[in-house]
Amino acid sequence: MRDLETISADVVDLALKLHRELGPGLLESVYETVLAGKLSAMGYRVDRQLPIDIEFDGMRFENAFRVDILIDGRLLLEIKSVEHLSQAHAKQLLTYLRLMKQPLGLLINFGAATLKEGLRRVVNDHTSFASSRLRVNKIQE
Repeated sequence: MRDLETISADVVDLALKLHRELGPGLLESVYETVLAGKLSAMGYRVDRQLPIDIEFDGMRFENAFRVDILIDGRLLLEIKSVEHLSQAHAKQLLTYLRLMKQPLGLLINFGAATLKEGLRRVVNDHTSFASSRLRVNKIQE
């Protein structure tokens, strides 16, 4: 099984390549389809639009939300194609991570002029090598 940081690095490298070659502005579904296909070709187990059940206050809610992409059952990807990411996008992914008890997710906005401005690591109790400036839930200094 590959290390979570290795998976993350592979996704970022592939996302950069896709953004460079396809450009910004296509539908989210296009980027999701191509990214999932390329990751599968690299040997990753890729689940797309995976329905997630949650439990709250003793009740179970089936298909409460859908994860855009889940890689090897460990890394969540939330794909966007908007002009600018908002805090709501990052909060959405962080909530998914908490509900699924997963440590790391990537918010990837293919609609931005450059992928650098459209890429965020969202960390849920995970120590990582990434610069803290990329973390959406970092401690404010």
